[in-house]
Amino acid sequence: QLQLVESGGGLVQPGGSLRLSCAASGFTLDYYAIGWFRQAPGKEREGISCVNTSGDTTNFLDSVKGRFTISRDNAKNTVYLQMNSLKPEDTAVYYCAAANSYVCEYGFDLWGQGTQVTVSS
Repeated sequence: QLQLVESGGGLVQPGGSLRLSCAASGFTLDYYAIGWFRQAPGKEREGISCVNTSGDTTNFLDSVKGRFTISRDNAKNTVYLQMNSLKPEDTAVYYCAAANSYVCEYGFDLWGQGTQVTVSS
């Protein structure tokens, strides 16, 4: 069964950091671009960033630039989202998704179940 599993979410104070992981099972991530997305309560899902198979990244969300960094470790079949200087408005369910291509431009087919991130004092 092909699946992505996110982990690393939790409760963190404003200004804190978390690293989310997106692990693949049933297939190798080497050949696919991977994106991170989030959805806050009552809001639409928004794209955060994406990393292609060459390691090049695309950032979709201005509000997290300079604070969030996407990376991949193909040896571990995992993609990460390092989140620093977290703010209450970053509270959301975070999802990773695999593109149907080695680049980020052509949509995402396989989604994880999400991990909750709550930023609160």
